[in-house]
Amino acid sequence: MGHPALEFSDCYLDSPDFRDRLKCYEQELERTNKFIKDVIKDGNALISAIKSYSSAVQKFSQTLQSFQFDFIGDTLTDDEINIAESFKEFAELLQEVELERSMMVQNASDLLIKPLENFRKEQIGFTKERKKKFEKDGEKFYSMLDRHLHLSSKKKESQLQEADLQVNKERHNFFESSLEYVYQIQEVQESKKFSIVEPVLAFLHSLFTYNNLTVELTQDFLPYKQQLQLSLQNTRNHFSSTREELEDLKKRMKEAPLTCKLPGKPTIEGYLYTQEKWALGISWVKYYCQYEKESKMLRMTPVEQKSGAKQGTSDLTLKYCVRRKTDSIDKRFCFDIETNERAGTITLQALSEANRRLWMEAMDGKEPIYHSPITKQEEMELNEVGFKFVRKCINAVETKGITTEGVYRTVGSNIQVQKLLNAFFDPKCPGDVDLQNSDWDIKTVTSSLKFYLRNLAEPVMTYRLHKELVSAAKSENLDYRLGAIHSLVYKLPEKNREMLELLIRHLVNVCEHSRENLMSPSNMGVIFGPTLMRAQEDTVAAMMNIKFQNIVVEILIEHFDKIYSSPPEDSAAPPVPPPRVAARRHKPITISKRPLRERPVFYGGSLEENQGDSHDQTPNGTVISNSTEAPKPLHRSRLHTQRAGEADAGRPGSESKHEQSSEVVVGKLVSKLQDGGAKLANKAANGVVTGTTALKTSILQAKRPTLRPMIYSKEGKFSPPPPIRPLTAPLRTSNPSNPPCSLSPDRPLPGPPPPSNPPTPCPLTASPPIHTPAPLGFPPPIQPPSAPSPLTTLSQDSPTPNCPLGSCPFIQPHLLPVP
Repeated sequence: MGHPALEFSDCYLDSPDFRDRLKCYEQELERTNKFIKDVIKDGNALISAIKSYSSAVQKFSQTLQSFQFDFIGDTLTDDEINIAESFKEFAELLQEVELERSMMVQNASDLLIKPLENFRKEQIGFTKERKKKFEKDGEKFYSMLDRHLHLSSKKKESQLQEADLQVNKERHNFFESSLEYVYQIQEVQESKKFSIVEPVLAFLHSLFTYNNLTVELTQDFLPYKQQLQLSLQNTRNHFSSTREELEDLKKRMKEAPLTCKLPGKPTIEGYLYTQEKWALGISWVKYYCQYEKESKMLRMTPVEQKSGAKQGTSDLTLKYCVRRKTDSIDKRFCFDIETNERAGTITLQALSEANRRLWMEAMDGKEPIYHSPITKQEEMELNEVGFKFVRKCINAVETKGITTEGVYRTVGSNIQVQKLLNAFFDPKCPGDVDLQNSDWDIKTVTSSLKFYLRNLAEPVMTYRLHKELVSAAKSENLDYRLGAIHSLVYKLPEKNREMLELLIRHLVNVCEHSRENLMSPSNMGVIFGPTLMRAQEDTVAAMMNIKFQNIVVEILIEHFDKIYSSPPEDSAAPPVPPPRVAARRHKPITISKRPLRERPVFYGGSLEENQGDSHDQTPNGTVISNSTEAPKPLHRSRLHTQRAGEADAGRPGSESKHEQSSEVVVGKLVSKLQDGGAKLANKAANGVVTGTTALKTSILQAKRPTLRPMIYSKEGKFSPPPPIRPLTAPLRTSNPSNPPCSLSPDRPLPGPPPPSNPPTPCPLTASPPIHTPAPLGFPPPIQPPSAPSPLTTLSQDSPTPNCPLGSCPFIQPHLLPVP
């Protein structure tokens, strides 16, 4: 319920009813003061929370940036490089977000806290001072009035006249204090509508503008996120393939841990105990021994050294080795050796009987067990039957299973696979199997094909070229990768190259149906990398290169036409790789190195700094045409789509309101401009910036929308432009993709055509709009220098014809509309 107005005439009467109404205003003022204090308190808490959150995010980003991935092997794949750089990219993205947030927080106090605090101290505080003066003067007046009324009429006339004058003087002072207090309290009551709401609106606009920038950064982040997810999925697939091979190797090593000799390693190595004779007796010392058969060199490294006996590694040349008889020593697993460097016999103790047998066989030069490869399943041959089997499998897959989801990824039954292989490679009738038969499903056929290729005596891409192919896949230069693999493919034996072409052509056909079977070249590389390529030695280091084998197969699939259309120009040697210091051709995916975003500018200004802006603007950047229509409160509204042939219902009403505008307003405005430009002090209650002034404050804005031209009729009367639709999406602050269109001679202004020689109307007298002064807190957006203006630029030396003001100093000629 609203309060009744305080009439100035009631100040003289000072009735009880007037005091009751004044008390209601005072209570409302006190409630407003308490509300502002709560807003300031909670606003400071919110700003502090935002600062604390920003600090935590920055610390989190620093932690992410400080981590560095280590890797196994000597080279990373492109996907692994993207993953290794991901934390740095995350950190830089978070820092960019926090930079925008810090800009918002730095100005939050100026936008919200200071204006409210100033209003509370200056306006409400000043009103309280007026109240004290009012109460003091009232108390003084009524006290003097009581004394005056008790004066005796028998007093001298001069004394009575002096008393009357004194009372009248106090009554006048009290009346003035009452008038000032009533005026002040009503002014505060009215001005609080915009003085309180305006700072909160400015703060929320700043907060939501920051959220808008965050949304834009999120949109920039989406392509990077998708690429990184793809890299993560590819790396996960490589890891799955490598893990399967490592598990198989681990299983075989459990069965025969000492039967695998690694390249570059000694023939046999391990721990042995040596019998050493000392003055006080015999002791057994533990050594780690390495024996190289070719040079008969035995290297012994002591593991437990006695105090005072500083022994180092000893290199001994073996002469012969003899097993120690069991009844000649009380220790088990012993054997004797003689060397050129030491006189006498050296007795060694192995860890077990099997271990002693291995050492003795290695030193005696017999055919060592260690030289046998790890037991594998029965090996296949790349012969005519093998080619027939591969062609039949390919034909079966492309006939009835090329669109099967997960083809080649899904594993068939081992029993069915062995049954198919035994039937096809039966020596009595090889190849006599119909794979088109319903007895053999696609999973069995694809698993049989992979089994055959994996168990060839030598992989399709041969042991000889394995290292060169892996080295090519590790290159940072994409052109070199393709060129080297192209050259190495033509170094394969004829049968191998024919088989590889047959398989890769088939895989290309399968990948062409990736929408149905979900098998991309990357997925095929994961499956056929370990199948077509295999290192000669079974080591963990070799397993770590499986991901590069996958890349080789992926390149063969993606560039099949180029590789097999013609041999390389120089097949004798692959192209020379560029030096490592050269710039990387394949840049890792990144988001932090994109072009910098146009950064919004914060403004601080006042009313005097913004005279002359003739177009209006709302906080969200919407242009408001000059109109006599009363300001409307801001609210969300739906866009009304105007149908074809549907008249604009709002236009006639707007025109009638413009026609009804008072000429008195125009006369006042002209007189103010001639006197030097009066400052419009009133403030709009809804926060919409209108009229000839637009104040700058620290609100984020990016660009000024294209100015809408004013339209004049034949009679020189103002015709408003079509209504402007409210923005439904937040204003983006990045550079616009298309600059605003400018008016050109080929595109005339809308409205009725002007007469042949129309009098040029004055922009001030032709249309007398009522200007609502702008509130503090909303700056005009920045006009990009490249955006053309639809307004005609006039020279200041040529004043507007028929204008009563002539060359008015307050008219900006470059903003005059086109007549």
